[in-house]
Amino acid sequence: MATAAAPRRFCRCACFCSENLYVARYGLHVRFRDERQLREDYGPILRSRGCVSPKDFQQLLEELEQEVERRQWLGQESAARKALIASSYCPARPEIYNPLQDVALAPEFLAAAEYSTSPGADLEGLLQRLETVSEEQRIYRLPVFTAPFCQALLQELEHFEQSDMPKGRPNTMNNYGVLLHELGLDEPLVTPLREHFLQPLMALLYPDCGGGWLDSHRAFVVKYAPGQDRELGCHYDNAELTINVALGKAFTGGALYFGGLFQAPSALTRPLEVEHVVGQGILHRGGQLHGARPLGTGERWNLVVWLRASAVRNHLCPMCGRKPDLVDDEGFGDGFTREEPPTVDVCALT
Repeated sequence: MATAAAPRRFCRCACFCSENLYVARYGLHVRFRDERQLREDYGPILRSRGCVSPKDFQQLLEELEQEVERRQWLGQESAARKALIASSYCPARPEIYNPLQDVALAPEFLAAAEYSTSPGADLEGLLQRLETVSEEQRIYRLPVFTAPFCQALLQELEHFEQSDMPKGRPNTMNNYGVLLHELGLDEPLVTPLREHFLQPLMALLYPDCGGGWLDSHRAFVVKYAPGQDRELGCHYDNAELTINVALGKAFTGGALYFGGLFQAPSALTRPLEVEHVVGQGILHRGGQLHGARPLGTGERWNLVVWLRASAVRNHLCPMCGRKPDLVDDEGFGDGFTREEPPTVDVCALT
């Protein structure tokens, strides 16, 4: 009788605390190690974007130092928030926390996933079951959730937003929204969505990007509203693949725009704009440069799932472009793994 394998331990790359720090005021992602390096690497571009006085630079320096410290403690603080929410929060829609059921999923999504797992399924057949937004950029769209499920999830998210529970930022660029693992929705909602539905689709759509080897994720909901975040600067995701699902509410504006892959020169020469449709998900490669146009009116809530394949990222960190320098982390970390020792058949040794 073989022993059960220990739970897999996920890690982050040490570059998380020094690379790709976003400075919203200047619309710039920077690498930061110390003041001298910052001046040498970014002095001219910072001056061209308005960082001109010693006071401006000192303020930037303090913000970056605070962001580095925040990132260093992010895993522990997130785990503490999750534990407090689990023990003290009273949901408005408790049924959202039940294991994901087919009734929550759009018929088109179920049909595409079922086809993807059928014998003989291929890319040509799958493309007949979804919308190709851009063949060249490999961007696709299809309905994911039913309208009643979107409404119920939104009600729960708004209830949590209005509660006195602690809340973490969705990511380094968005200030408003919810981390789904802290709310307790990873296990019942996002993990089965990835394992049973998204992975078969992604294996056919993106076999060269780890689509068939997705073993972790980072899921969050972002909110855009007047007086809060209204747009999102150009960036790429810390993911092999991404799905972005519009949950609601009523809104105008806020379209996604896409350029080429971040490694390509002039990748944003002619951006492609894609309007959101409530309940529908947009699928794209994590390395695709993209952003969000300014919101016009109303509120826009989107579920974003960064899909990760350790079989790909263990060889090259997408954020620093080097072999990852692994640091143990909480939960799924940033999707990196250490080499696991083989499980031992204890009975074979007796």
